[in-house]
Amino acid sequence: MNMIMVLIVLMTFIMVLSKRITPLVNSFAVQSLFLAVIVFSEAVTTGLAGLYAIAFLILTLKAVFIPKMLKNVATRTKAGEHLGLVINPMLSIVCAVILAYLGWIFARKIMGLTSIADASALAVSLSIMLTGLFIMVFRLKAIAQVVGLLVMENGIFLAAVALCGNMPFFFEIAIFFDVFICVLILGIFVYRINSLFTHINLSKLNTLKG
Repeated sequence: MNMIMVLIVLMTFIMVLSKRITPLVNSFAVQSLFLAVIVFSEAVTTGLAGLYAIAFLILTLKAVFIPKMLKNVATRTKAGEHLGLVINPMLSIVCAVILAYLGWIFARKIMGLTSIADASALAVSLSIMLTGLFIMVFRLKAIAQVVGLLVMENGIFLAAVALCGNMPFFFEIAIFFDVFICVLILGIFVYRINSLFTHINLSKLNTLKG
């Protein structure tokens, strides 16, 4: 379990280092695959049937369908591969490591010294959420905003599974439905931006101010 969480964080760092859309989306897909493995392991441990369904949904939606849809949107909008970096990859990874460290400090403060395993799970979750927010803020392409939001959701879901493994099944399904609808809406939003302004670089929309 700990090794898989390390791999999830590693995928997050790879996303931060990515300069192009395809590696960013692929890294998100692999991260979601590892998240599905964690949920499946939790299902085997607890015997909760709902977690098996959740693991299947993560695998099909977040590791396969959503990445494929994002790549199709990028192709159809002729967005180009470059993400439009506000901060270069080397400085970005330094920021990501700092965010991970802050997440660990905050988790230790909350969980205390007696719950090292729970503190580690919470620290990883906070690191993923903060890094997802970082991607949303410091990458200019609208598709990167979508991926950043999905990465944040992965962090929230990891915390829910690791710390509250017996979450009600229908509550988990509701989360997935909200995320799925959100991605569809954002996909349409990106497509409309491109059709109206011939690009999806959000920095270009500053000309609409005033």
